[in-house]
Amino acid sequence: MQLQGIVTVIRVPFLILALILGVLGAAVAWYESRRFGTPFHLGYALLATFGLLVAHAAVNIFNDYFDCRSGLDYKTRRTPFSGGSGAIPSGMLTLREALWLGIFCFAFIIPVGVFFTLVKGWMLVPLLVLATLLIVLYTPVILKMGYPEWSPGLGLGILPVMGAYFVHVGEYTLSAFIASMPSYFLVHNLLLLNEFPDVEADATIGRRTLPIVLGKKGAAVVFSLFILLVYLWIVAAVMLHAMPAWTLLALLTLPIGLQVIQGSFRYDDMDVFLPVMMKNVLLVLLIQALIAAGYVLGGIFSK
Repeated sequence: MQLQGIVTVIRVPFLILALILGVLGAAVAWYESRRFGTPFHLGYALLATFGLLVAHAAVNIFNDYFDCRSGLDYKTRRTPFSGGSGAIPSGMLTLREALWLGIFCFAFIIPVGVFFTLVKGWMLVPLLVLATLLIVLYTPVILKMGYPEWSPGLGLGILPVMGAYFVHVGEYTLSAFIASMPSYFLVHNLLLLNEFPDVEADATIGRRTLPIVLGKKGAAVVFSLFILLVYLWIVAAVMLHAMPAWTLLALLTLPIGLQVIQGSFRYDDMDVFLPVMMKNVLLVLLIQALIAAGYVLGGIFSK
């Protein structure tokens, strides 16, 4: 097993998303600790974020394993954002090595889950079980259901933020859910846009993603609506005093959002579409980072 293969299949740059999700959940908990005196533990925040990073690495590995096992990654046109990491097709890892690496990462986070369950309560277990099912079933089952994009939105959006919040307060709150919804919309769209270049290859193995089910134009419409929902959600939440006013910093990304919406309809021109995919990744990360910053600033200026 080559080190280069491990780094490649884990897709280290993509782990920035997990890092931001962990920070966002912790930021919400810290903001509420400043305002309402609820618990916050820096060590728990660091451990939970580390667990999210390893869990996200496991997701990336299992996706590559299943896609190579089905033969899909030998058919797709690989881009920096879609078509798999290329670690297995290029020979940096064998299929068996990738499987065992994914199992190792998955097993590595079990003690983290057990620790937080013992410290903060058994209500964490349903979230961990649901997250596990989404990881295991996503590629072999959920991707064939006709609308799979909800799964990453939930598993790599809502659940990480809610979990990173839970480890501090020991409960799930409406405020944490409201803070996690922009992550749902954004991660949903991250996977959706990245599916466009793989439509033809995905169809050969029975996948039913939105660009296949609705066609690329229909999927671009859904993608655009979800981007608009992100901004509307933040504005509405601030107006209802459900998120701190500082989270409106996320509106600074609106010009990028509009560019990405416009570019999502240029799916037939890959020279144009690839930069749009890159801007979408930037948009996903920036909005969530600015929301987290908004919670931190809201906590700083709350007293």
